[in-house]
Amino acid sequence: MAGGAFSNTAGGGGDFEAKITPIVIISCIMAATGGLMFGYDVGVSGGVTSMKPFLKKFFPVVYRRTLQEEDSNYCKYDNQGLQLFTSSLYLAGLTATFFASYTTRKLGRRLTMLIAGLFFIAGTIFNAAAQDLAMLIVGRILLGCGVGFANQAVPVFLSEIAPTRIRGALNILFQLNVTIGILFANLVNYGTNKIKGGWGWRLSLGLAGIPALLLTIGALLVVDTPNSLIERGRTEEGKAVLKRIRGTPNIDAEFNELCEASRVAKEVKHPFRNLLKRRNRPQLIISIALQIFQQFTGINAIMFYAPVLFDTLGFGGDASLYSAVITGAVNVLSTLVSIYSVDKVGRRILLLEAGVQMFLSQVAIAIILGIKVKDHENDLSTGFAIFVVILICTFVSSFAWSWGPLGWLIPSETFPLETRSAGQSVTVCTNLLFTFVIAQAFLSMLCHFKFGIFLFFSGWVFIMSFFVVFLLPETKNIPIEEMTERVWKQHWLWKRFIDDDYVVDAKIASADEPRKNGHVNGYDPASQL
Repeated sequence: MAGGAFSNTAGGGGDFEAKITPIVIISCIMAATGGLMFGYDVGVSGGVTSMKPFLKKFFPVVYRRTLQEEDSNYCKYDNQGLQLFTSSLYLAGLTATFFASYTTRKLGRRLTMLIAGLFFIAGTIFNAAAQDLAMLIVGRILLGCGVGFANQAVPVFLSEIAPTRIRGALNILFQLNVTIGILFANLVNYGTNKIKGGWGWRLSLGLAGIPALLLTIGALLVVDTPNSLIERGRTEEGKAVLKRIRGTPNIDAEFNELCEASRVAKEVKHPFRNLLKRRNRPQLIISIALQIFQQFTGINAIMFYAPVLFDTLGFGGDASLYSAVITGAVNVLSTLVSIYSVDKVGRRILLLEAGVQMFLSQVAIAIILGIKVKDHENDLSTGFAIFVVILICTFVSSFAWSWGPLGWLIPSETFPLETRSAGQSVTVCTNLLFTFVIAQAFLSMLCHFKFGIFLFFSGWVFIMSFFVVFLLPETKNIPIEEMTERVWKQHWLWKRFIDDDYVVDAKIASADEPRKNGHVNGYDPASQL
């Protein structure tokens, strides 16, 4: 979820001494399987809901519609139950996030990841063995609980255990695994759809057990983070773990900073109340807006329902699944572009370039569909069909290097320490809420808007690009503790919300803290996520 590249430096301004130890690499890879599980759950639902045997068993009304040529091309899959199969996961994830925030703080990151793994395994069993719609929905709800716990704990774990110089890359490892999970699900769906006997959908849903098992085993094998141990009063154990994961005995500066960050965080009794104060409104508004805009690009509508969408556009069953595989591959490759470029060209440039690319591709898709795909006829030739796939890939690629990872990165690096925990909770909840809304509404919107659905989303892309131009400041290479002075106080609008007395007091407190406590004053960005 969070993809922030944090700079955690010692008092003299240099990076803490740390080696890239095998335990760090193994821990991060195992933890990132939480992203793989999330991505697989996102990708598998769209392919399964386009499989005829699955529809015949659980959604016979939709199945009959797919066989009737006189039914509207755009309305074949419009069914609230079918949409609930997809969206229930995100509603459950939204609810579980509140509990996961507590367990991450009180029980530790490792145990929260273990709980997520167990939820994933239980949900996979229910889905693969489902005999009726109720059992299917229960399975999706259990998977959603796993998503809520994993998305809260895994990014925090990755941020806290990684050395400073590779923290950004390892954070985006979670987002990369999400895209790999989607691609893996699309490939599995393409293969299982060819299985005779009509049970391929069970295999698609059941193979989610592989990343679920990896996450569970990984949570049993990894150590908890020093931040979590210190936060829970196990100071000496935290110091010992810090030595192990850094591969050096010279950890006093970093250890003192973790202790100080924990002390400061404990003094904040009401983080949500602090979040609502005037001086924190710029970060709060931007984080909420980014999550809403991220969903209203239309990306999840395409990722959830890619095979259904392609089938609606006139592709055959195999062709629709094959096209979904292509978009999944583009998604993975384009996320790598973000890892390479985000700290070189900046956040705003990536968002604005992607805005132009997404807007033009969606308008072009709407024009082609408006001309070629009517309610009861489909003149989409092979050439135009391929062109539509190219345009959708163009849209997906631009999202994957911009609004995808940056929608999480920017909030994670703008909230100050005292509101970071509350800010991240609001960010996650907003995202899951609007993910649920889009998942539950998309097929009905497609039925009513028809080709206009792409114009609807392109309109939002136009609005959000203006938001970036006028209201989103650049945060590239700016330390978190300097955001107020170098970002918010320099912005034409947000500077009105910053209280000068608060800034001066914060600076004095920051300068006095090392002398009062006898150790480095700092912050631990990830421990407050």
